[in-house]
Amino acid sequence: MKGWCAMGLFTQIVTLPLAPVRGAVWVVDRVREAAEEEYYDPAPVHRALAELEARLTSGEIDEETFDRREDELLDRLEEIMAYRAGIGR
Repeated sequence: MKGWCAMGLFTQIVTLPLAPVRGAVWVVDRVREAAEEEYYDPAPVHRALAELEARLTSGEIDEETFDRREDELLDRLEEIMAYRAGIGR
C-alpha cells in the first residue's frame, strides 16, 4: 500500500508543471459545453416559429416568405433534436 501512495505522490510531483495546461483544458471544455448547450437549445427556435406565424397573421410577410423561413426553422429544430438524441446514447 505504501508503494502505491508513493507512486501517486511521485506522479503528482512529476506532472505538476502540467497543472496550468490541465486547468486551461478544463476551462475550454466548460466553455465549449456551455456554447453547445446554448446553440442546441430548442427554445429560441420555438419562439422564432411563433413570431414568424404572428408576422404572417398580421400581414407583415407573405406566404412564400413564411414557408421558406418556416422550413429553415424546422430544419434547425430537427438538427437540435438529432443532436440531443445523440447525447442520450
